[in-house]
Amino acid sequence: MARIAGVDIPKQKRGVIALTYIFGIGRSRAQAILEKAGVSEDIKVSEWNDDQIGNIREAVGSFKIEGELRSEVQLNIKRLMDIGCYRGIRHRAGLPLRGQRTKNNSRTRKGKRKTVANKKKATK
Repeated sequence: MARIAGVDIPKQKRGVIALTYIFGIGRSRAQAILEKAGVSEDIKVSEWNDDQIGNIREAVGSFKIEGELRSEVQLNIKRLMDIGCYRGIRHRAGLPLRGQRTKNNSRTRKGKRKTVANKKKATK
């Protein structure tokens, strides 16, 4: 496996797809990186030579990726929570923050169902 930005990228895949294994690099950014490095999108990672890998590492280095990007995202979320805005409150409560309904859905954010027991009505 080739190692770029601290991430092992798979050798058997095309360069454009393999670069997307790095956090912060999607398809369009991967295409731009390969174009800047002068490497064809169609050749597989196993066929890259050392010069090409060096050029790709240099091109990738100009972007904020992996740990630096993850920490920036976490800081942004913390800032929202600290100022107490709507999105920050929803983050704190572990609920969806983009206006989705929560009555029937949003199990990914809310987690496993917690059953709430019913109170029995007092009869006369």
